[in-house]
Amino acid sequence: MSRCQSVARPLARQLSRQLYRPFTTTPSISAEVTTEPPATTPSPADLDPDTVLPEFENALMKAGQMPIGSRRRRMAIRDYPDGLPFEQLPYQAFQEARKILAADREQKLAAIRAELAKIALLESRDAKDFKGGQAMKDTRIASLKRYVEVLKIQADINDPVVKKRFEDGLGDMNKPIYRYYAERRWRSYQHKLITQRIEQFNIVPDILPKFEPTADVQLYFWQQKTQPGAIIDSLVSEPPPRLNVQVFDKGERLVTIVVLDADVPNVEADGYTKKCHFVAANIPLSPTQSSIPLGKIKDENQLAVPWLPPTSQKGSPYHRIAIFVLEQDGPLDAKALKEQYANRLGKDKTSFSLKSIRDKYNLKPFGFSIFRSVWDDNTAAVMGRHGIEGADIEFRPTRVHSMKQPVKPRGWEAKRQGPKYRHLWKYTKRIKGVSNGRKWLKAGKR
Repeated sequence: MSRCQSVARPLARQLSRQLYRPFTTTPSISAEVTTEPPATTPSPADLDPDTVLPEFENALMKAGQMPIGSRRRRMAIRDYPDGLPFEQLPYQAFQEARKILAADREQKLAAIRAELAKIALLESRDAKDFKGGQAMKDTRIASLKRYVEVLKIQADINDPVVKKRFEDGLGDMNKPIYRYYAERRWRSYQHKLITQRIEQFNIVPDILPKFEPTADVQLYFWQQKTQPGAIIDSLVSEPPPRLNVQVFDKGERLVTIVVLDADVPNVEADGYTKKCHFVAANIPLSPTQSSIPLGKIKDENQLAVPWLPPTSQKGSPYHRIAIFVLEQDGPLDAKALKEQYANRLGKDKTSFSLKSIRDKYNLKPFGFSIFRSVWDDNTAAVMGRHGIEGADIEFRPTRVHSMKQPVKPRGWEAKRQGPKYRHLWKYTKRIKGVSNGRKWLKAGKR
C-alpha cells in the first residue's frame, strides 16, 4: 500500500459513515430531544454575596463577586432578615469558646464581690485599728479599689460582644472596659504622633519644662478634623475651633483651656515672645462629655480671654499655635483671669507664660494639640477685620557676612585668566556659564 493510500484511508472511512442512510425511519437515541425542567429565576437574595445559595455561587462569581463567609453563615443570615444576634452565630467553635469565656467571667465577678466585701469591712473599722492611722486606712482602701477596677476590665476584656460594641462605636465610656479599649487604641498611634509633635516643635522646653499627654485631644475647624502640626489657612482658623477631649479615667472634672502663640516676633529684643489667643476656665469634662466647642463658651464665669484668630506677618517663620487642656483642683475666678490677661500678655506686658498660670492656679496640664499659622493671601484681610496690627510689615532675614578671609581663585581657570591666555577665554567663560561665542560680553570687558 502506498503512502498516499494509508493516509487517505481514515478520511474515506469517516466520509462513508456520514453518507450511510439507515433503513429505519425512527430517530436514533442520540437524536431524541431531551426536555429539562426550566431553571428557577434567582431572586435578589440569591445574588447577594451575604445570602447567596450554593446553586447560584458560580453565577455570582462569573458576575465578578465572591460569596462572603461560609454557607452556614449565609443560610443563618438568610433565615434572619432582621439580623442575627452576634452572640448566636451558628459556629460550634465560637459557641464553645463563649462558654469558656462565660466561666472565666464568673470567676472574675466572684473575685470582685470578695474585694468589695473587703473594702466594706475596712471602711467599717476604726482608723485606730491600723498601724498607720487614717492614712494607712485610706491607702489600703484606695489600693483595693484600683484592684477592683482591674478585675472589672479583666472580666470583659475577652468578651466578643463587648469588643464588637466598641468597634461599632456603641460603647458606654462610663464602663472601665470601654475606657480601657479607647486608651489602648489611642496609645497605639495618636499618642505616639502627639508625642513626636511635642519633640519636633520643641514644645518642651519652649512652653513647659516637661509635659506628658494623658488624654486624646482632637481639633476640628469647620467640622473638619485637623491633624496635629498641620498648617491652617488664616481664613479657616478665623472662627474658634471645636475640641474633642477624651479622658480615660472616670468622673467629671473642671478644666481650663489655653490657646497661645509661641512665635510672636519681637523686633526690639530681636527674638520671639508668647501671646495667648484664648483662655477659658471651669469647663466641665467627663468620659461621656468630651465635645468642647470654643465658640459657644460665652458665660462670664468661664470665658476669660475671647478667641483671637492666629495670624503671622509676612516674612516671619510659621507660628506654633499650641492648645493646652489643664485640670483644675476646684472652680477658678474667671474674672481675675480676665483682668490679668486682658492684654493677652500678662501683668508684665512682655510675654504670656503658661508655666506661671499653671503654678499660680495649681493646674495640671494633661491634653495637648497644635497647628501652625503662616502668611497667606487671606491674612491681611483677617488682620484688618479683627484690628490686628502688623499687616503692612514684612520681615526679612538679616544677612550675616562671613568672618573668613577671602580665598584667592585657584585651579586651571584661575591660572589662565591673564591676557596671555586670551585665546582660551572662550573655554573658561563657557565653563563659568558665560559664552563669548554668543557675544554676551561686551568687547571692552573681555
